[in-house]
Amino acid sequence: MTGNHPPVTDWSVDFDHADPTYAADPYPIWEEIRGRGCPVAHSDRYGGVWFPATHELVSEIAYDTERFTSRSVLVTEGRPLAPAPQGIAPPISSDPPFHHGARRLLLPAFSPKAIEKLEPFTRAYCHELLDAVAGREVIDGAVDYSQHIPVRVIAKMLGFPLEDADTFRKFVHDVLESVDLPIERRLENFLELDAYLTAQVEDHLAHPRDDLTSFLLDAEMDGAPLQPEHVGGTIVLLLLAGIDTTWSAIGSSLWHLAGHAADRQRLVAEPELLPLAIEEFLRAYAPVTMARLVVDDMDFHGCPMKKDEWVLLPFPSANRDPAAFDRADEVILDREENRHAAFGLGIHRCAGSNLARMEMRVALEVWLERFPEFSLADPAGVQWSGGQVRGPRVLPIHVG
Repeated sequence: MTGNHPPVTDWSVDFDHADPTYAADPYPIWEEIRGRGCPVAHSDRYGGVWFPATHELVSEIAYDTERFTSRSVLVTEGRPLAPAPQGIAPPISSDPPFHHGARRLLLPAFSPKAIEKLEPFTRAYCHELLDAVAGREVIDGAVDYSQHIPVRVIAKMLGFPLEDADTFRKFVHDVLESVDLPIERRLENFLELDAYLTAQVEDHLAHPRDDLTSFLLDAEMDGAPLQPEHVGGTIVLLLLAGIDTTWSAIGSSLWHLAGHAADRQRLVAEPELLPLAIEEFLRAYAPVTMARLVVDDMDFHGCPMKKDEWVLLPFPSANRDPAAFDRADEVILDREENRHAAFGLGIHRCAGSNLARMEMRVALEVWLERFPEFSLADPAGVQWSGGQVRGPRVLPIHVG
């Protein structure tokens, strides 16, 4: 959080997802907006941004690729420089028909069989992390554990130096969380990221190996090699979207179990419930809010949307909509009917969902195996990230 904007006083007409109040507790804000006659908030911040809070409206926009473009999915003070249909981070920033080929290209790398091969590496690393804090009475579930896991897994997939984890986390903060920085500062951060990625790509060109970066450099789409901007943009997507989202989901799950003893005890006693519980954690604490840009001036259910205004797609709010889910604000570990939107909706549904689920499952299995009893050491000391990916960044848990 950078605090470059004044605090919000009326969420329906001055919305700001980077506000510290929103990061700390967004649930009453969503409920307030959904309860209005028009469940769409608006703000003049960021050059104009809309916030539909219901599952129905979020879904409608997510599936409408003609009136809402995906060429940038992060709300910032400026507007994206990369034109459609590719955008800056394909395939998530791509519109049809380019999107179809760009997404299809990645699917084999994230198939269940491919992800299965990464599970032993992930499990060993989770144990390594907990070995490193053995003997402590209080462990930070975010700083000491959850934030490391997807960083290491993505670095291994891309063939990047595993020791660059701190660098990756800085990029995540610069790009995904510091959205209210002046455009000049954000450009500096992007240039630093670009320089790092250029060096990694050049190393892979000089020394090809069996990893996702070399795969992208050798790949073809529609019979032609991928453009350098396509390769670089996809690596940015994997490096950033594959890290912050998953560590937020793992951290939120640990936060819930640390604060709800009955759910923790049930999962320890019934480990076979974990797959269903993971889906419920994803629904209840979905970390990701995406964005679209309005293609042309239009009226959207009475909202006068203007060309190039932002529209946020708060999948977390959609998942808490009582019109879409029974007992929407309760966490029900064995919820059977759970068509949540944590991985998005429409053509941009997360291609890495198999990877995220595996990392969550392994991280929670290892934690529960090592610490069947744990609780929040300081509930007031938990700190949540702001911006479009929400999860605990400081999470003191008592394990002694």
